[in-house]
This record gives sequence, structure tokens and C-alpha cells, in this order.
Amino acid sequence: MRDFHMPGRSAVFAANGLCATSHPIAAAEAVRLLQAGGNAMDAAIAGAVLLGVCEPQMTGIGGDCFALVSRPGEDVVAVNGSGRAPRGADAAALRAAGHDTVPLHEGAAVTVPGAIDAFCAMSERWGKLGLADSLAPAIRYFDEGVPVAPRVAADWARLTGTLSDTGRRHYLRDGAAPRAGDVFRLPGQAELLRAIARDGRAAFYRGAAMEDMLATLAAAGGTHTAEDFADARTDTGAPIEGAYGGHRLLEHPPNGQGATAILILNILAQFDLSALDPFGAARAHLEAEATKAAYALRNRIVADPAHVTELDEMLSPDTARRIAEGIDRKRAAPGGAAPREAVHRDTVYITVVDRDRMAVSLIYSIFHGFGSGLATDRYGILLHNRGAGFCLEAGHPNEIGPGKRPMHTIIPAMLADADGVTMPFGVMGGQYQAAGHARVLTNMADYGLDPQSALDAPRSFPEAGVLKVERGYAPEVRAALAEMGHEVVVPDEPIGGAQAIRIHPSGVLEGASDPRKDGCALGY
Repeated sequence: MRDFHMPGRSAVFAANGLCATSHPIAAAEAVRLLQAGGNAMDAAIAGAVLLGVCEPQMTGIGGDCFALVSRPGEDVVAVNGSGRAPRGADAAALRAAGHDTVPLHEGAAVTVPGAIDAFCAMSERWGKLGLADSLAPAIRYFDEGVPVAPRVAADWARLTGTLSDTGRRHYLRDGAAPRAGDVFRLPGQAELLRAIARDGRAAFYRGAAMEDMLATLAAAGGTHTAEDFADARTDTGAPIEGAYGGHRLLEHPPNGQGATAILILNILAQFDLSALDPFGAARAHLEAEATKAAYALRNRIVADPAHVTELDEMLSPDTARRIAEGIDRKRAAPGGAAPREAVHRDTVYITVVDRDRMAVSLIYSIFHGFGSGLATDRYGILLHNRGAGFCLEAGHPNEIGPGKRPMHTIIPAMLADADGVTMPFGVMGGQYQAAGHARVLTNMADYGLDPQSALDAPRSFPEAGVLKVERGYAPEVRAALAEMGHEVVVPDEPIGGAQAIRIHPSGVLEGASDPRKDGCALGY
């Protein structure tokens, strides 16, 4: 329990249903749908789509999503709503043009957006009220507008240079980012969402919306065709699983990076973290070293599911033991090679549990801030740049190619025990997400923190040759890490964000929401 003398956020407890996400309007509308008789899937889709106008720099219908879905007595299902590269994707041509990575703001970076197909498929399979009811809150707010929240306003102002001329027309006001409290609307997307509510996926992947996207992509050098959009499809399967501290950790399989979180935990399990100061240098050092090693292996292995051949090696306890044996507890190893694909920080996450204890863990993104920056003329669809998650190394499993899905950083998660799911959760923050999953779980398993305290706790993360250490760490901890050889920096922005809902054995729901974002947990 937190110290009530100190600033902080209390957990939210509810008996019937609960949503945790990064914007209060989205959380409120998700709960309202639960109260109207909808289930966790109806509510999760409602909240997720609504986040496209609440946090348009982070997500939108031109993006991708992944989900884990749990119904009591049934196996958890992993939903892959990520898009594929067009038939004309050509790594050799990009290399010949002088590129080392996929260019962020050109048509080559845009894979066919997969989120709308996934929302339609998930609503049909698991929803109770139907897609039209799930989209109704978003349609209203896209039309009427949403007051811009403080964290969103800060991000927006930082990212305006990303937007194309058409993007600036749809997402800026008089050439500037809206300020906190300004009302932002996307009426063109409200029009499109009405068509999707009526006609389903065909309203997005065919007809006027498709033509709007194809015209934008062609002007940006894309090779996309109507056939590429027609081929969009959502896949489902089983999650992958790890274990730590008495918890089962369920993660999304490749092309997501969930295996990386499992590997980090397998490495950390070789040490007694519980004997270390939870916010001291020794723990942060071990986490950094485990993370660097795990991400290096991820960069070699994780790719389109059809091209992953060494996943068993990544998940093997023997691999974790070998890595742990090579960690110097007193000295930082070199930062490692830079990733072969672009990195990012921007996404949204929502989790909902309903009165029947159906749980949805859903993450939804346009990759970089404002994605590719390319917005369509008629509807203002902001196209993601997930294709920048591919690499251009010839022969690499994650090399861009026709019909392939790129490696994704966004990963939903769930904790479980022998009786079923105990906590759907997710950590935003681009590359940080796998390390963030491990951090949340070790906070709970090794130090007994409740979910809200586990999300509030300070974070560190090795990236691009430096160790980012939040201001929540004491100055002497940063000094000790520097003595160990880490190049310590205090990041300008907080590291990621997170949401979680713990399902107690009594059935009571406990919601946690990261104060690094504008959101909250709400229940009834």
C-alpha cells in the first residue's frame, strides 16, 4: 500500500467490470458500454478506436494491433492484427537507393493497416453487442471533438515536423499543435467509421477509403495495390509462455517481441533480485545487462512468423543460463550493435475485464509519433510506418519482402496461475515494452508491490548505447551506475507507460494506470 502522506495514485477496485487505459474519456466510454450490457471485447474495441482522436499522435485506424483474449474455462487466444508488406516491397531496391534502414516517411514504410480487420474479426468472434455499438462512442467523439490532454499536448508539439502537408491540414490548427484544453476533431474519420459500422471491413479495404489510401501511398512512392488491401487478414493462435516467481507470463508470439520479455525474465531468474534494493544500482545494472543481451538475440531472430526458425533457442532456459553466466555484476558490457530496424516510443494500450471475467489485453499503434506522417486527403487516415520495423540486411529473417509482417515492438501480456488469467497488462514505450513487462513482473514477484506501485516505480532502460535512468532514481544510484561503466542519461520524457487489471481470487478487480500518461482505471 502506498504512503498516503506522499503524492501518488490509489488503485481502483470494482466488482463488475473495469477498464484501464491512457485516456479517461476512452476508459469512461469502455465502462459505459459494459454497463449497457456489452462485454470486455465490445468495450476494448470502443476504447481503442476512441483513442485515435484522444491520442492521434500515438494511434489510429491507419495502424496495427495485437491482442490476447481470455474467457474463463477456455484457452487464451493471441490475435495478430498486424499488416503485411505489399507485393512490390523490394529490399534490394531500397539498398540500391542508398538506404540502410527503411525510410520512415515514405510509402515503403507503410504496410497494409491491420487494425480495422482485427477489430471486425474480434467483434464478430467475441463481441456481444456488435461492431456498430462498439464504434458508436468513437463516431460521436470524432465528430464532436475531444479536449486535448496535457501529456498528449506535449507529445503533439514535439512531433509536428513529422506531418506531411495533408497531415498538417488534418492534425494541426492554423499550422500549430493544439494546446492542452483545445478541442480536436476528425470528422472525416467519423464519416468512415459510420461506413465501417454499417458495412464492416469492406468499407476500409475496398471502395473510397482504399482509394484514398492508395492515392496517398502512390504519391509517396508506395507500390501498394487494391489486391494488397484485399489480402489483409487477421490471424489467431496460441500465446507463448514463460514463468517467473510463481506467475505464468503469457506473451504474443512473433512477429511481436513477447519472447524477449520471457528471455529477460529467464536471465534475471538466475539471480536473487529479492536480495537487492528494488530501486538501487545493483538491480538496475542486472536488468540493463539482461536487456542488452536479450534484445541482441531478438534482433537476430524475431520476424514474420513464417521466417522465425530459432524461437526455441530464445526461450530455452539453457540460453538464459549462458547469458547470465557472462554478466559481470560490477561492470557494464558494451552497449551492443544498433538495431537493424527503426526504433520508436509511441503506442496506446487498453485492458478490460467484464463481470464474467472475460479479459482483453489490446495494444494499438501507428509506430512512430504520427506514424509515417502521411495522411489521406478525404478521410485524414494517418498511415503508420510499421514497415520501418523491417531491416534491409540481405538474407535476414526480418528483411522487408512481399507479404511479410515486420518485427513489432508492441506486445500485450497476461499473468496467469493454474486457475486462469490473473492480470492482463501492457507496457507502452516502443523498444522498452519487453523490458517493461519484465520490470512490472519482478516488481510484483520479488518485491511484493501491488500493480499500481509496480507501474509507478522508477524505470531505467539501455538504448542506443546509453542507460536512460528516470528522475525517480536517487542521484547516488545514477552515480553508482556510471561507476560501473554505464553512460547514464536522464531522459527528457518518462520511459513508457502501463496499464493493468488484477483479478483477485475473490473476483474483485483491481485496476492500475501509469501516471506517466493522462489515463486512469475506471470500474463499476
